[in-house]
Amino acid sequence: MSSVSTAPVQIAPGQTSRVRVVFVGHVDHGKSTLIGRILHDTHSLPDGKVAHIQKVCAAKGMDFEFAHLLDALMEEQAQNITIDTTQIQFKTDKRPYVIIDAPGHKEFLKNMITGAASADAAVLLIAANEGVQEQSRRHGYLLSLLGIRQVVVAVNKMDLVGYSQEVFDRVCAEYRAFLAQIGVEARAFVPISARNGVNVANRIGENQGVAPTAWYTGHTVLEMLDTFEPPAPLTELPLRMPIQDVYRFDDRRLLVGRIETGTLRVGDKLVFSPNDKTSVVASIENWSGPALTSAVAGQSVAITLTEQIFVQRGHVASHEVDAPIETNRFRARLFWMGKRNLMVGQPYKLKLATQELDVEVVSVDRIIDASTLEAASGDRGYIAKNDVAEVTLQTRGALVLDNQDRNPFMGRFVIVDDRNVAGGGIVYGGVYADRTKVKSANIYWSEGNVLPKNRVLRNGHRGGVIWLTGLSGSGKSTIARALERELFNSGRQVYVLDGDNLRHGLNSNLGFSPEDRVENIRRVAEVAKIMSEAGLVVITAFISPYRVDRGRAREIVLEGGHEFAEVYVEAPLAVCEERDVKGLYKRARSGEIAEFTGISAPYEAPDNAEIVVQTDVQSVDGAVAVILEHLLPRIRTITGDEISI
Repeated sequence: MSSVSTAPVQIAPGQTSRVRVVFVGHVDHGKSTLIGRILHDTHSLPDGKVAHIQKVCAAKGMDFEFAHLLDALMEEQAQNITIDTTQIQFKTDKRPYVIIDAPGHKEFLKNMITGAASADAAVLLIAANEGVQEQSRRHGYLLSLLGIRQVVVAVNKMDLVGYSQEVFDRVCAEYRAFLAQIGVEARAFVPISARNGVNVANRIGENQGVAPTAWYTGHTVLEMLDTFEPPAPLTELPLRMPIQDVYRFDDRRLLVGRIETGTLRVGDKLVFSPNDKTSVVASIENWSGPALTSAVAGQSVAITLTEQIFVQRGHVASHEVDAPIETNRFRARLFWMGKRNLMVGQPYKLKLATQELDVEVVSVDRIIDASTLEAASGDRGYIAKNDVAEVTLQTRGALVLDNQDRNPFMGRFVIVDDRNVAGGGIVYGGVYADRTKVKSANIYWSEGNVLPKNRVLRNGHRGGVIWLTGLSGSGKSTIARALERELFNSGRQVYVLDGDNLRHGLNSNLGFSPEDRVENIRRVAEVAKIMSEAGLVVITAFISPYRVDRGRAREIVLEGGHEFAEVYVEAPLAVCEERDVKGLYKRARSGEIAEFTGISAPYEAPDNAEIVVQTDVQSVDGAVAVILEHLLPRIRTITGDEISI
């Protein structure tokens, strides 16, 4: 028997939430026919529509096809391919739906992504007579990257293979194996004939007499649609209100924006990112009625604050709990559809909500062939049209965002090249800072008379942190000192914070338990941030074994508006033990030292370090050269108003 879903269809009582379903598949695998059949079988077409199309087909000497019901665009009629996303509404006995008909042709992949980006679930078609194609794999991969996990695979045109169970099983096995590689599990594989209506709304279809797929005991396509969960209400997500503009009326300042997710109430304490200022909502103004006491996702409102703070377009209002990420560097999965290659180091525009910032690709971590899942390195320095890539991006200023899986609205962005939207992507792997820790109400940040920009003008560069991490004996301190000398000789104000040195004084009260390691790194990050504020380039040399702690260190520094670059000083454990200059490994092996990283305590290697050096095969000078090659383009002298590290 085929491996199919046979569980009863479960629908919550009274469930009526609209579900948006994108239909995708290789060109000519039958999407339009399936959608036309669904509209016909659910009686969702205007009266006389089918008869009219049949009459037109007869007049032209054409056979009637359900796909003709959707051929509304002249380009489609001329090219016989779907080239734009079309949205159609229909409903079953259970609830209403929006069908998003996305193009399958490779040249219109951008339209497919645009349509799928707003979908809650997907139906992916594969023609039984042609089997799994390149675009079948590509579409599955893109659905995965967009975070769509509710997927049904319809194996169409079963009538062309005699409703063969063997053919169906072969297609299922091949595509199920592919989906498993990208972490997607289809809810069901359904054998259908969209043209004849088999297993679409009914098992038997038109003029079949008996079910031609009697061997299939699963659900029809429409029954499977009714198993999809509707999206969580936007009001249940954390508050995100991007500011669109600031108006002044009399003595009031109105902050205008649309509440994209969450709920806002008078009296709420808000954080405005990225400047991290806080104030309380005094009133919620309504454009066409009395003031409100609360507002929810989807409403456009204007708010006033009890304390006037500086807020401008592009800032994002949130609650202190579940606040977004503030950063100028983040990792993303990117789809590039531009006419020109996306080049590493070239300036582009990034748009996310009401934010618009200059951006560049810092590194291409890997380029993925979406049809084979083979990954190539990004050494070539560019991303070509229709490439899917994992990249590290850096914006000119602080950007407010979320990981896509936490808040899709603030986790998706587009990139503009020469005034055209040329690519888009989703954010992942960002680290959230805890802004709920209570500080004394009597503690205030003291601003000095020497401003950061004054120090930049004096030094010729901004402050920043270069964070070296790796096992004991990997060469962190040696590289840090050599790098310090190189930067100092080139005119930079630079200082090394060494792990052992700080444990002699500032952190002398800390041991090596997991809790003490966390506090050790937190203190180091705070000191590094203050030194960056003073205009220094700070090099830290710490084992810092836990990814989450290094992520928090990054956020601490970035919150101060400074550059942060993580350098993984990589060396095999055996090599580090051979060096063992301090004899620590020997003592750890004998049990004299407890909680020793690499022996009795874990080390979590970075998965997104900006720079990696391998000291078992590179000399100290070679490792420093690699680091400088990455850093020096960012350590620029002042040119006009452009001041950056």
